Amino acid sequence: MPTSAPGQDLPVGFGFQPYRGDEDHGPMAAVRLGCAERDQTDAHSVVEGLPTATEIAEASARLEEPSKNQILVVHDGSVVGYATIRWWQERDDTWLYLHRGYLLPEHRGQGIGSAMLSWAEERIRRLVKQHGTARTAVIGANAMASEQDATALLRAAGYQRVFSLVELELGDLQQFPERGSELPAGIRTGPIESSHYRAAWRTVVDSYANTGFTQKWPFQDFVDTADPACWRAAWNGQDMVGVALCSIRRHDHTVGEVEELSVRTDQQRLGIGRALLLDGLRSLRGQGATTARLFTGTSNPHRSYDLYESVGFRRQNEYVRYRKPLA
Repeated sequence: MPTSAPGQDLPVGFGFQPYRGDEDHGPMAAVRLGCAERDQTDAHSVVEGLPTATEIAEASARLEEPSKNQILVVHDGSVVGYATIRWWQERDDTWLYLHRGYLLPEHRGQGIGSAMLSWAEERIRRLVKQHGTARTAVIGANAMASEQDATALLRAAGYQRVFSLVELELGDLQQFPERGSELPAGIRTGPIESSHYRAAWRTVVDSYANTGFTQKWPFQDFVDTADPACWRAAWNGQDMVGVALCSIRRHDHTVGEVEELSVRTDQQRLGIGRALLLDGLRSLRGQGATTARLFTGTSNPHRSYDLYESVGFRRQNEYVRYRKPLA
């Protein structure tokens, strides 16, 4: 029987219900679909699209204690919204506790979103106390730039925008340039084998050395999720100087993703990034992808937009990251 969590005031007929497992995945997917038009969701986004019940099940399985860190809002026996909490440690040792909520448009404007937000913040404060991370913990929340309701709710609750991501799409993988220039002398490109994993991981990790708000990425996590069919690297002699880590979307094999494109700082502006990107796109096309997606930070210091747009990528939605002090 759904009830309001302590201290959370919901309108009559609405209640909170703990996440129960398989029986909730279909209704949760229906909530996301029901929000899509109002929030201008990009169904094919690799940042935040429209997940199926199967994808929601997989995401829920990755949560710690999902029945405690995921909650549903029900009305007349139907799920009309839900919220999820995740957390991780960033490179500067900040512990980010991130909550994300969704509520059907017809139930907005009644205080339900505020109650979901209050539930998430209270749960995060309990988690921080439990984890002993109060010294470096912050609360985070995400919203697409097109989500006017969520944006207004977060700003009213004291959240500050700290950065954003922009997603780009190459709509036709048959239409992108071939290599336009030769690589510098001594530079070669090729596939990444398992013996190259540590060098590839280090190339990516080092590229984020001076970038804020980035999650720690242990080498074992890199190995556990490795999918090298469309990975390419560049070498100067025996030294790896850049990587393009591309992959086919698991639930839609027509979409390829450029997950990482990194070139060592002292090797930039030599055409290596462009060559790697084009090699990766050809690999995606060879694996059956017809379109490609990627995302990058809006404050990217390396002017990566110029590179991506020069091969045909076009900007889609913007995904804004908000934060709020724990106190």
